[in-house]
Amino acid sequence: MAVTENKVKVDSLEWFYREAEPIGQSDLLPVILLHGIVSQSYSWRNIMPALASQGTRAIAPDWIGYGFSAMPEKRDFAYTPDAFIQALEGFIQALKIEKFSLVVQGFLGSVGLQYALRHPEKIANIAILNAPISTNTKLPWKLKQMGLPLAGEMITQDPLLVDRTLEGGSRYRIEDKDLDVYRRPFLKTSAAGRGLLSTIRNLQLPQAMSEIESGFQKWQQPILLQWGMIDPWLSVDIAQKFSDSVSSAELIKLNNVGHYPQEHYHNAILEDLLPFVRRVNK
Repeated sequence: MAVTENKVKVDSLEWFYREAEPIGQSDLLPVILLHGIVSQSYSWRNIMPALASQGTRAIAPDWIGYGFSAMPEKRDFAYTPDAFIQALEGFIQALKIEKFSLVVQGFLGSVGLQYALRHPEKIANIAILNAPISTNTKLPWKLKQMGLPLAGEMITQDPLLVDRTLEGGSRYRIEDKDLDVYRRPFLKTSAAGRGLLSTIRNLQLPQAMSEIESGFQKWQQPILLQWGMIDPWLSVDIAQKFSDSVSSAELIKLNNVGHYPQEHYHNAILEDLLPFVRRVNK
């Protein structure tokens, strides 16, 4: 199944998104896949065709400030969770999606979870891959460095930071042809680095984690946690604690998998993800 590249303008912001459409008629709910920090929708390239093959429409946007979406300056877009959530709400409305399965990964995946808590009527179920979900979560030093005064301005302008972060987080080498796609926005414009810098500085992690931890205590819809066990930044302990405290959650532990599971272990993910999101639109 081909993955197409598309753009849609919402208010003043242009979203870039990848989409895999099922062939023929399908009554399955669509899936929206949200990427993490320094990444982009390209990270879902091996997941989306498999979803489409089973009749599930798969949509993966580049967050505003990331990949090939608009990269507004901070004065025009605050890069706070609230700003991202509001922008995501507009994107979903623009695509006329009423209800969907949500898949989130990484730092910024938390923003998708905050969106779900604020718009539960839109969400059929949620898959969480190595994303911050606990008040015990700390921003890893690798990401914190990017927000430091003065140093952050320089670090976030280095295209090689993408290689180091993606490979450091996943703990495996990424093919050069794939790194070329991830690096391209940073080579094209300094706005990519400024967007990353603004995100790190405005992530408001303690408040976001508090909202997620308390909000999901009352959550009813199914949640699938798929967790890379060798993630250097997010321990499986936080996933276990979340799974134990949320009655609708199930935890699948992925051995020898790091922070970006979809990058190298899409087959292991798809084994449980495909049946989980196979939801009929009622």
